[in-house]
Amino acid sequence: MTRQIKIGTRGSRLALWQAGYIKSEIEKLNPQYNVTVTTIKTKGDIITDVPLAKIGGKGLFVKEIELALLNNQIDIAVHSLKDMPSVMPNGLCIGAIPKRENPQDILVSKNNIKLSELKTGAVIGTSSLRRATQILFYRPDLKISPLRGNLDTRLKKLQTEAIDGIILAAAGIKRLGYQKHIAEYIDPEIILPAAGQGALCVQIRQEDNKILSVAEKLNSETTQYEVAGERALLHKLEGDCQIPIAAFGKANNNKYALTGLIANTSGKIIIKNQINGNLKDAAKLGLKLAEKLIDMGADDILQEIKNSVA
Repeated sequence: MTRQIKIGTRGSRLALWQAGYIKSEIEKLNPQYNVTVTTIKTKGDIITDVPLAKIGGKGLFVKEIELALLNNQIDIAVHSLKDMPSVMPNGLCIGAIPKRENPQDILVSKNNIKLSELKTGAVIGTSSLRRATQILFYRPDLKISPLRGNLDTRLKKLQTEAIDGIILAAAGIKRLGYQKHIAEYIDPEIILPAAGQGALCVQIRQEDNKILSVAEKLNSETTQYEVAGERALLHKLEGDCQIPIAAFGKANNNKYALTGLIANTSGKIIIKNQINGNLKDAAKLGLKLAEKLIDMGADDILQEIKNSVA
């Protein structure tokens, strides 16, 4: 007898691609299941004219989907891991983190001009404080213009608005087959990615052993460790959309290198460091690196940001 699994996701083209990918992988590995996809609107989808940092913290694109999961309306939630708060709601857990796509940021620009070659005063579109602060640290002469909307909307705005370039995640561009728009893959030395960027999160109910047995077949152990260090650092620094924090972990056989960064909102101060160790100690290394950043002055930045939004 064919059994049913319901996947919940946001309704953007990218979110539907991600859910469709998980659907096809589940059906390939578990032919006894019939998998359907349900779209759910989140707060982040409804409020599109305000920068993310002004609406609130992380969770803007996941809370309504998590509620549907807790209420047994869906069996699996598929999210972009970078949208996930570092702490799960009671009753939910991560069932799998599939193999990660390229975690870098990319530049899409008019006439395919690279970031270093943009004219003085050029306008970059992004609503990510993490991206904006690092761009301004690298090129203080550039201007930042808030830019919200799904990937297609943002690509259109590059053509219709007074913007010279936009910064996007490479993963989304590649998943939708838009590689031809990429002017440049931005070196992580210039813009360090968000924690979990490029990875998907397959979220399930904690006690649902049937779905866990399905989900865990999708897991990439290497990616799981890479993002564990990133998310541990994020959690220690209380990271959300209002705080420019970046973290990028890279596995090399059983070794692990993690770079972490925190900036003030003007992009004039960036605190950055790296730690190396054993891959299976990734989460511990993330906490240690966060402590290093705190010792270097991260607490001052955190307090300054908290005071500014109080």
